[in-house]
Order: sequence, then structure tokens, then C-alpha cells
Amino acid sequence: MRVLLSTIGSRGEVQPMLALGLELTRLGARVRLCAPPDFQELVARYGLEFAPVGPEVSRAGARTTPPTPEERRAMIAGTVGDQFDAVGAAAADCDVLVGCGALQIAAHSIAELRGIPYVYVAYAANTLPSEQLPPPPLGPGVDATADNATQWKQDAQRWNSLWSEPLGNHRAAHGLPPVADVRDYIFTAHPWLAADPVLGPWPTPSDLDVWQPGAWMLRDRTPLDAEIEEFLAAGEPPVYFGFGSMHMAAETSRAAIDAARALGRRAIVLRGWSELGFIDQASDCLAIGEVDHAALFRRIAAVVHHGGAGTTTAVTRAGVPQVVVPQRFDQYYWADRVRTLGIGFAHAPGEVTRESLLSALGHALTPETAARARDLGPAIRTDGATRAAERILALGES
Repeated sequence: MRVLLSTIGSRGEVQPMLALGLELTRLGARVRLCAPPDFQELVARYGLEFAPVGPEVSRAGARTTPPTPEERRAMIAGTVGDQFDAVGAAAADCDVLVGCGALQIAAHSIAELRGIPYVYVAYAANTLPSEQLPPPPLGPGVDATADNATQWKQDAQRWNSLWSEPLGNHRAAHGLPPVADVRDYIFTAHPWLAADPVLGPWPTPSDLDVWQPGAWMLRDRTPLDAEIEEFLAAGEPPVYFGFGSMHMAAETSRAAIDAARALGRRAIVLRGWSELGFIDQASDCLAIGEVDHAALFRRIAAVVHHGGAGTTTAVTRAGVPQVVVPQRFDQYYWADRVRTLGIGFAHAPGEVTRESLLSALGHALTPETAARARDLGPAIRTDGATRAAERILALGES
């Protein structure tokens, strides 16, 4: 059986799909992963077939000025066209298509054209319509002060206004009828939620038939670099600061390291897409590249991060307290879940300062918070990708 996994987004969208792909491969399926070209090397490292779609997302995220209305329309039309071309070609010999993330505009249509099963997957409960949760902050067109039902209705209208015309044009070109509700067509009535049911549960009752197998966590067996091992062995557990694919201000490194020092702690800083790094040559801080979260986080005093679904799950599984500094989309939801569960601190959205991090870490490093984080860790599922892979194989055989 051949399975196409398709996603548009940053590493937070791609890595869970990679975890799923490896489980599918282990169970005997052939897997192709369609994602932005930034991730070709990452996917190849794990031996999966890769198909690029769209431009490099790392460059798009670095833009400092919003696009003009004309540029926005051109970008939307280009995105839909790129997806019909790239995802369509990648799905040519596939038996099942799995689309992950909200920008999967063409995937369901491609599956419809090929007559194969399609699954839509979300990573956070608040990205699927539910009257019990407000949608992520979405900008113009959605009134954040309205009740949840109104916000979701406005969200559906926003989807139609943005995507209905370009999607309809491409569907018509392929002989497919128009779609009345773009969002609900893409999400389907039976979406999957690849999130841990303790950390990020799907609220019930619900109009959607949501299946929640657990988070899809990459089982990386790569040992920590010798430099990291030496740093960890040289003193007490440090504080880790990592904002992944977010583009943070250049001053973030100084704020992070100064806050750790004020608490008498050492610091590890993930360079990430912002290229964060040293502020001096002192031996109490270390700047690193991508690393296996599972191997590192269990040896850290606390983790300060942006609130991506995968990072939040990895920290929670490691049983250490966390500070979430949300920047966009579902990250506000994960910050709220960390606060609600009492396993860390929800920092105010946006930029950080020495003082804000000092205050946040002061709350997160209390014995009570550390104990709750430690107790919750073993409750986080580790078999989500395996359960999902088994269900996908059953879909393809039915």
C-alpha cells in the first residue's frame, strides 16, 4: 500500500507526519511525504520519499511587513495552484491521502479526483470547530469578543472569502463541482486529532466525529552531541530556551541568558530560525541546533518555548515545568492548557524581556509546579502514531 502524507507549514507540522510515516513504513506501507522544500534533508535523513510543495516557509515567516491586498490574493491563488500541481503529482500512485494542518486546501480535492480515502488531521483541539472552544486568533473577519459559535461561523465565512474562488476554479478545471463550505469540506465531518487526550482533549459533546489517537511523536534515537553531554555534566540542570520556527527578536538571547543567570541557573539556547546564540563567552550557556527533545528535556530544570503542539507534548512527557510564550495560532491554546493543568506558566504573548522571563520562571520553578509536571509526565501517550498508522492501513484495505 502507498500512503501520501501531505502538509504545509513549519517543522511543527512536518515532524508529526514524519513520525507517522515511520510507523507506516514499519507496518509495511510505502510512504511519500509532501511538504515545503525546507524539509527535504530532514525527511531524507529518515529514509522516506519526499515530494516538495510550494516555497520555503522559513523565508516566508521572516517577512516583516504584511502583504498588500493584491499580493495576498496572488499568494492565495499561487498556493492553491502549487498544491494542485505538487500534491496531485505526489498522489498519482497512492491508495490513501492524509492531509495535516489547516492549509491543506487541495488535498481533499486530489483524493476525490483519485477516488481514494482522505483523512484530515489537526494537532490542537481549538483548530477544529467546537462551541466549547474559541478558534485561534485569526485576525480580520472574526470578532474575538463574540461567543464561540459566532466566532466559528465568522471563521467559516473567512475561509470562503479567502479560498472559495481559487479552489473552485481548480476544481472546475478538473471537472469537480464547487464546494459550498471550504473549511468543512477540508476538515471533513470525521477529522483526526493528533494530540494527547490528557494534555489537549477534544471537548464533548460535539457535532464532529473526532478520533483522537494521541500525539505523533518522533522516536529519535540520535544521541545527544558530546558538547551537550559535557555541558549537562558540568553542573546543575540548566534552563532550556527554544522557539523553534518562530522569528524572535535578536534581544531574546540576552533576555533568556540574563534571566537564567539571575536565578543562578545555566542556560541552553536553541538557535532556531531566528539564529539565537551567545551573548558572551561565559561557560554557563550553550547555543545548540536541532536536538532530540525526549533525550534532552528530561535532564533540564525548566523549558521556555513558543507553545508548538509537539514541543508542549515533549516537555509534558519529560515531566519538567515549562513556560509557554505563545506567538500565533494554536500556541495560545497550549499556553492555556499548561496553565490550567498547573504544569507551568503562560507568559504573555509576544516578545520577552529579562524581567518577564524572570517572573515566569519564578512561577514555573516552584516545588508545587515541578511536582505536578513530574506526576503528569507518565500519563502522556506514546503510541499515537502507531494507532494512527494501523487505522490508515485498515482504510486502504477496505
